[in-house]
Amino acid sequence: MKHGKISSRVLSLTAIAVIGAGLAACGGGASSGTASGANSATTAKGPIKIWYSNNEFEVKWGKDMVASWNAAHPDQQVDAQEIPAGKSSEEVIGAAITAGNAPCLVFNTAPVAVPQFQKQGGLVPLDSFPDGAQYIKDRTGDLANQYKSSDGKTYQLPWKSNPVVLFYNKDVFAKAGLDPANPKLATQSEFLDTARTLVKSGAVANAVWPSPTSDFYQPWFDFYPFYAASSGGTTLLKDGKSTFDSDQGKQVATMFQTLYKENLASKEAYKGDSFADGKAGMSLAGPWAVAAYKGKVNWGTVPVPGTQAQTNGSTFSDAKNIAMYSSCKNQGTAWEVMKFATSKEQDGKLLSGTGQMPMRKDLATTYADYFSQNPAYKTFADEAARTVEVPNVSNSVQIWQTFRDAWSKSVIFGNQSIDDAFKGASEKINQLAAQK
Repeated sequence: MKHGKISSRVLSLTAIAVIGAGLAACGGGASSGTASGANSATTAKGPIKIWYSNNEFEVKWGKDMVASWNAAHPDQQVDAQEIPAGKSSEEVIGAAITAGNAPCLVFNTAPVAVPQFQKQGGLVPLDSFPDGAQYIKDRTGDLANQYKSSDGKTYQLPWKSNPVVLFYNKDVFAKAGLDPANPKLATQSEFLDTARTLVKSGAVANAVWPSPTSDFYQPWFDFYPFYAASSGGTTLLKDGKSTFDSDQGKQVATMFQTLYKENLASKEAYKGDSFADGKAGMSLAGPWAVAAYKGKVNWGTVPVPGTQAQTNGSTFSDAKNIAMYSSCKNQGTAWEVMKFATSKEQDGKLLSGTGQMPMRKDLATTYADYFSQNPAYKTFADEAARTVEVPNVSNSVQIWQTFRDAWSKSVIFGNQSIDDAFKGASEKINQLAAQK
């Protein structure tokens, strides 16, 4: 279950120090919404700067989008570049907020980082634009509710998701005597039995190979998709309280503990992509993997297995969003660029160019021709309507790190019982969630 280029797409722990240092330096900023200058900024028009991801497919989309905008708006030119290099995109953004030189828009803002950026006063609430709340609701639908902050405002425009599904290697399954057309992966019980068959048959050394490292984001690619599928789309926290110390949460943990105990998954970190390299028979990944595995693996996909067989289970979103930063002087133009970049036309170009799912309601019908011509992506379009996001709460990164530490102790290395580890983590996370 190796995730593609994760280190460049999520917030590193080092970034917390950078972001935290900025809290005192930046104060409330525009996110407080009280300064008179903020009102004039929201209507100001003129040139702006934006950053987009260094993913080659997104770079091409970004350049084309900017060229289209600039051709039609000679007095509101967009100066675009890739996010500057750093340990993570979010560390670079956090440092830019502290220095007061963040661009107007970043087309790669991780939801987990938004609460910290908001604390820094680095973000503009999109509700401050007259049509802001309505535009987001009309484009994204009910999924947009997951991206509201604790103050009821929205500081990120839901942009694109990579719904996580379970990939399996059809050739490895056939070698193990399993039917690739009927892989028996509808439930977590079947998933575990299939994992045993894959390894005991000698077809592959590891049924799955989720990363065993302690990085705070690793639960998004082992625990969280299975928990979402088992719990009807329950997030790690609900109403400020942790939810995972439950029958569903501990059932998922026990399943993974069994994988490690029976040597169906390795406790060693793998350098590379274990699925693409034929070292694992299954992998959790999003639509980005379709292009990555092309010509390397004869793969199939199924929804992440739930406790019971289901046709409409939830999964993790692995989303990246667009945020506007408070150092932006021409916020009126920035808002219009946000809408232009997330229009039906531009979302269609993003879909066809990157394979990532624009966060639009009725995605499958809006781009029916694309999915008809590219059937490999239909599963992801279906899953995109039922994605679960990381909770938008203060101390989000510390909360996930606390969970990961408990998971490592109990599930991977067996140094503590799941009951004790989850209870302790739940109590600590509730305290972190209560802090403002």
